[in-house]
Amino acid sequence: MTTVDPTLKSFIEVHPDSHFPIQNLPYGAFRRNPDSATHIGVAIGDQILDLTALSQSGLLDTPLLAGRNYFGRGTLNFLMAAGKAVWTEARETISTLLQADNPLLRDDETLRRAAFLHQDAVAMQMPVDIGDYSDFYSSREHATNVGSMFRDPQNALLPNWTWIPIAYHGRASSVVISGTDIRRPVGQTRPDPEKPPVFGPCRLLDFELEMGFFVGPGTEMGQSIPLEQAIDHIFGMVLVNDWSARDIQRWEYQPLGPFLSKNFATSISPWVVPMAALEPFRMAGPTQNPEPLPYLRGETRRAYDIRLSVTLRGEGMAAPATISNSNLRHMYWNICQQLTHHSISGCNMNPGDLLASGTISGPTPDSYGSLLELAWRGTKPLEIAPGETRSFLQDGDTLALSGYCQGDGFRVGFGEVSGRILPAVQ
Repeated sequence: MTTVDPTLKSFIEVHPDSHFPIQNLPYGAFRRNPDSATHIGVAIGDQILDLTALSQSGLLDTPLLAGRNYFGRGTLNFLMAAGKAVWTEARETISTLLQADNPLLRDDETLRRAAFLHQDAVAMQMPVDIGDYSDFYSSREHATNVGSMFRDPQNALLPNWTWIPIAYHGRASSVVISGTDIRRPVGQTRPDPEKPPVFGPCRLLDFELEMGFFVGPGTEMGQSIPLEQAIDHIFGMVLVNDWSARDIQRWEYQPLGPFLSKNFATSISPWVVPMAALEPFRMAGPTQNPEPLPYLRGETRRAYDIRLSVTLRGEGMAAPATISNSNLRHMYWNICQQLTHHSISGCNMNPGDLLASGTISGPTPDSYGSLLELAWRGTKPLEIAPGETRSFLQDGDTLALSGYCQGDGFRVGFGEVSGRILPAVQ
């Protein structure tokens, strides 16, 4: 069966603009109340199908799922490690149970009351135990903008950028779920290059519009993942906001790159969209010139047409303002190239490792993926509402990223990832 057939309908009512039709079925983790255990579920419309509860009914006892307790462990790591055959069987089983013409779950009122709940009635939890987190720098437009600001606009890209997917190792412990408040960081900055550095709250706090993917089956140290096999090691994708302290970053990044300017918080969306749900939206990415080295050369249709938007709402604003619209298809280095390059040294990958794209900027000013670019390093403050401008984020601002793929009469979406800025504590 195909789980992305646009004609599929669920007995659960789904609005055409919903991010969560039956063609999506993203996985998430949630608690029914603060004292309850964490369950695994899939989103369908405005509902959650509780897979932890449903497992007890026997309806998920298929050959590859029975007795394995994939949905009873509180995180998705065990399912991620199981591999593509298990992912496919789980997805097809869940999709079949939710289809409008299948009476097994549809007509069992007792089971439906136990297995379905409204998304607003739960507290979403971190869906994955993230062991490691790496963040790439894979948007040519973003890298060119930053290079133009801080270096020679005629030579904005460093010599290695078009040859290797650049990344840094982030801090997994400070990856948080959407809705978590973000405390303004403190650290060293050097606002006056003629004077010593100073210590205090970050003054140039920024967001970064990103997406990320979770590693499925891992590898042993010394092994690498060939490009043609990389997609089988990718479980699914989320939205990512890599909060950035630009003034701290500028002072600390030479010679080893980001440290305190990035490690204080990274926010992700709560729903993990499987790669199978994104398959209809796969497309060719930007032309890569020069041609990559052989280990990064191969399948070019690994870009995804995912429409992305950013909204900002200050404390005094009646409604959020859209400040950017971009698309993942602009990414120069695709997710398979990123994973292959990450592992090519023999770096062992583990189920649940998070790899983020880096800032996703498009070719036009309204598609830039950070305030650094939207306000062009503070020289062109962005008007977001009457009497409201931003060069960087202020305390009390709520920043939200959203994304979806548009299908034939349905959307496959990610929901949103949001965070509110709280004042620094010194």
